[in-house]
Amino acid sequence: MKSKYWIALSSIEQIDSRFIQRLYNYFGDIEQAFNASISELSHIDGLNIKKAENFVNMRNKVNPDKVLDEVTQRNIFYLTLEDEKYPKMLKQISDPPAVIYYKGSLDICNLEKTLAVVGSRRASYQAKEELTKIISQFSGTDICIVSGLAAGIDSQAHIAALDNNLKTIGVIASGLDFFYPTSNKHLYERIENGNGAVISEYFPSFEPLKFRFPQRNRIVSGLSYGTLVAEASLKSGALITANLTLEQGRELMCMPGLISNPNTEGIYKLLKNGATLVTSAEDILNALNWEVKKTEVQKELPLLTEDEEKIFSALEIEEKSFDELVFITKLGVENLLTCLTTMELKGIIKQVGNDRYKKV
Repeated sequence: MKSKYWIALSSIEQIDSRFIQRLYNYFGDIEQAFNASISELSHIDGLNIKKAENFVNMRNKVNPDKVLDEVTQRNIFYLTLEDEKYPKMLKQISDPPAVIYYKGSLDICNLEKTLAVVGSRRASYQAKEELTKIISQFSGTDICIVSGLAAGIDSQAHIAALDNNLKTIGVIASGLDFFYPTSNKHLYERIENGNGAVISEYFPSFEPLKFRFPQRNRIVSGLSYGTLVAEASLKSGALITANLTLEQGRELMCMPGLISNPNTEGIYKLLKNGATLVTSAEDILNALNWEVKKTEVQKELPLLTEDEEKIFSALEIEEKSFDELVFITKLGVENLLTCLTTMELKGIIKQVGNDRYKKV
């Protein structure tokens, strides 16, 4: 079984995927690469005797059978660069992961329609709401949402995908032994339990160190046909992913926001440089030249009373405060309160803020 040598190499924390591929490309066989002598290694361009000795010292501490057992005993799946099922879009980037470790299922994800979504960890309420609306418009399709399982926009993208019966892939910056942030543990579990996959290039015991987050970003964009940036400051991980998207020759798209929000400065910079403006799911479909067929029957609105119709109509364009609804609908305060409560229970509207209401 050749895969144990891929895993053995990836378990050496001091080397990365580029180094592993360098060995593999030189020897043409991963077992030979793993077992190479110092003399053989020193013939590789740029790998001097000292570096070869360091690698051999690290390699000699690794038992391929043991590390393979460590992975399988954790119920973790894996794919190596040699595997036929390795995602083809990811394989095309300049630095694909030597090994992908994952929990959940990649087989149920349509890797022919993958959309990356990235953005600020401190996302505004408005950005989260607008992103949720756009992703909800994909409901009933086989589009797969890819993101980084971080706080903010990442989490919102995964949640919106799950709530709309879409498959989703979370790419993390540590081994699968860790949940980061810990508050997302339930989200990890939702994805793994039949709704997609949580994946990593790191051996399961590798910690979520700071330098691993930018490295992770190339996988988020690399798995995807296009990247939607929902909110990003001028210095952010989302902008790193945006640049990687362009380097990888993929489609870059941006969701606009309030110009007064510092987290939109990066967005407008990208838009000025030619990124596609996105205000609806249709914009994404057009940019990626995707045709999708809805497989689910769209839910119909429950029957509304005459007074409820007035409220629903008032909320057609934008959210309204209670006082605005009193003025527009001409309903009495008690009657309006009763209708609003009933409509919330029906799932037609929801309260946002202290006294504002919007359509769901």
